[in-house]
Amino acid sequence: MGRLRTKGKAGAAKNFTTRSAAVKKLQCSLADFRRLCILKGIFPREPRNKKKANKGSSAPTSFYYTKDIAYLAHEPILKKLREHKAFAKKLSRALGRGEWSSAKSLEENKPIYRLDHIIKERYPTFIDALRDIDDALCMVFLFASLPSNSRLPAELVENCARLSAEWQLYVMHTRALRKVFLSIKGVYYQAEVMGQTITWLVPYLFTQNVPADVDIRVMLTFLELYQTLLSFVHFKLYTDSGLVYPPPLDTKKDEDGAGVDAFALQNGSRQSTTKASGNTTANVSGKVVRQTIKSIAAEVDEETPDVEMSNVEVSREEEDEEFIPHPSSKDTMTTATLPTLQALSSLPTTLTTNLFSPYVFFLSRETPRSIFEFIVRAYGGRIGWHQSSGSGSPIDENDPHITHVIVDRPVVEKEETAEQRELRLRRKYVQPQWIVDCINAGKILLEEPYAQGKTLPPHLSPFGEYEGAYLPGTANEETDEEEQEEEDEEMPAVDDEGAAVDLEAIVSAPADEPTSLRAAELAAEAAGVDFGTFEAAVKKAKRKEKKPLSEEVKEAESDMNKMMMSNKQRKLYEKMKYSNQKKQAEKTELENRRKELAKKKRKEQKA
Repeated sequence: MGRLRTKGKAGAAKNFTTRSAAVKKLQCSLADFRRLCILKGIFPREPRNKKKANKGSSAPTSFYYTKDIAYLAHEPILKKLREHKAFAKKLSRALGRGEWSSAKSLEENKPIYRLDHIIKERYPTFIDALRDIDDALCMVFLFASLPSNSRLPAELVENCARLSAEWQLYVMHTRALRKVFLSIKGVYYQAEVMGQTITWLVPYLFTQNVPADVDIRVMLTFLELYQTLLSFVHFKLYTDSGLVYPPPLDTKKDEDGAGVDAFALQNGSRQSTTKASGNTTANVSGKVVRQTIKSIAAEVDEETPDVEMSNVEVSREEEDEEFIPHPSSKDTMTTATLPTLQALSSLPTTLTTNLFSPYVFFLSRETPRSIFEFIVRAYGGRIGWHQSSGSGSPIDENDPHITHVIVDRPVVEKEETAEQRELRLRRKYVQPQWIVDCINAGKILLEEPYAQGKTLPPHLSPFGEYEGAYLPGTANEETDEEEQEEEDEEMPAVDDEGAAVDLEAIVSAPADEPTSLRAAELAAEAAGVDFGTFEAAVKKAKRKEKKPLSEEVKEAESDMNKMMMSNKQRKLYEKMKYSNQKKQAEKTELENRRKELAKKKRKEQKA
C-alpha cells in the first residue's frame, strides 16, 4: 500500500501560492510586495486547475510559484524595506516629540538600497540587456517630457532627460539609426546597436499632464529599475566606443536651451588603453593584489616621488611595449592577424549612414528642433536652427552653405530684396516629411513633391506588417496599364456604321503563335481598329491566359502538400490560409478604391 498524501501538500496546491499567503510569508505590505515583484521580474501565474491550486476554494485570486516566493524571501532589498519601515517609525516619533537633532541624524542615515545586483541577475550578458531596453527607453523618454510636480520630483525628470540625451548622443556618434516613423502617438525610432534591433517611442514636445487615474507608483517602480539598467548599458556602450562616461555637461549651455549640445563627447583613450593592457589578467587572491599594490607604490615613491600616477602608467605601458616581439621582414612564414573590434569600428561607414553628409540644413522656427536635429546628425548632416529654438546653433540663417531649409508653414507672398531672392533660389525648401522618407527609402528623394505648401505624398510606415501588403501611391506599371485599358474599353474604339468592334473576338485566337497573331492583326486593321488599341488588347488577353494557369498550379501544389500534413499541421495551415485570404481581401479592396479614385481624377482632368 502506497503512502497516503495529505490534501494541500502535493501537486498544484504545493507548487502555487496565493498573493495573500505570499505577503503573509514575506511579512511585508502589499505595496512592498508589488515593488519586489516588479524589480525581480516575478509575475502571476495561471494554474491549470485554479480550484486545486487554491486548496478547494473557487474564490478569484492571483497565484504565484511557491519557489518564486521562496526566492524573494532571501532578497537583500526586502531587508532594506523592513529597515526603512523601522526608520519611518523612529522619524515620526522624533518629530512628534520635537527632537530635531535626532530627527536630522535619522534623516542623514536613512537606509538606501541599490539595484546593481538585480540588473546582474536579470541580465547575465550585455546582449540580454540590449534586447530588453526597448521599454526602458520608452519609459525614460516619456518621463523626460513630463512636468515636475508633487508626485514627480524635478531631480527624477532631470535624470530621465540626461539618460535620454546620452542615448541620443551615442546613436548619433555611431550612426546607428535605421528607421523613423512620424505617428499620432509620437516618433518611432529604430536603431541597430551591436547587432540588436532596438525600437523606442518618443512623445511630441507638447505640454503633458499626468492623468489622475494612472497609478504613478507602479510606473515609478518600473522607472527606478529602467534608470539603473540604462546607466549600466550606457556605461558599457560608451567605454567600448572609447568615450568618457558620463559625458560632461555644460551647465550654461543647458540653461540656455542647448539640448543635446550641452553634453560633450570626450575620447577616453587613456582609460581604454589601461583597460586593454589588463585584459590578460589571471584570477588572484585579494591578499596578493594588496601586496603587489604596496610594492609598486613603494618603488614609485623611491624612484620618482614627484611624478603623477598618469605619467607612471604611461611610462609603464611604454616599458611593456619594448618587449613586444616583432616579426622579421625576411621571415616569409608570417601569420595572418585577425581584425580587432577597434579596427572594425574604425572602418568607413556605408553610404546610407552618411546620407545627409553632403548637405547643410536649417530648421525653421515652427519645426521641432529636438526631433530633426537628432535625425539629421545621426546621418552625418550638419544642421542649424533659429535663435528662438535654443542657443548653440553652429550655422547662421544667412550662411551661404545651407542647401535645404526645413519649413512647415504655407507659402506667404512677401516683398524680398535681391539678396534674399538669390538666397532663396540657391536653397531647397522642403517639408519635414522629406527627411524621414529619405531615411526610410535609404536614398535622397526628389524635393519637388515635398516642396513648401504642396500636398505631401502618403507617409508610409517602415515597419511593414507582412510581405506583399498594400502600399498606397506605389502602384506598379501593370496596374496602371490595366486601368488605362479598362478606360479604353468603356469608350467605343471604332465607330463603323454605328457599331463598335468587339476586340475580344478578334484577339481570342492568337496566343503565342505568330501566324495567328498576324491574322488577328490584319482582321483588326480591316475592321479599322487602331494598332495601339489592338496591342493593348493582346497584352490583356495574354495576362488573362497566364493567371488561371499559375493559380491552378499553386492550388495543386498546396493540395499535395496538405495531404502529407498531420491533423494538427492541417488545422494550423487552414488558420494561416484564412488569415492570408483576409489580408488579401483587404488589399484588393484598397486597390479597387484607389483605381476608382484615379479613374475619377482622370475624368475630371479630361473634362
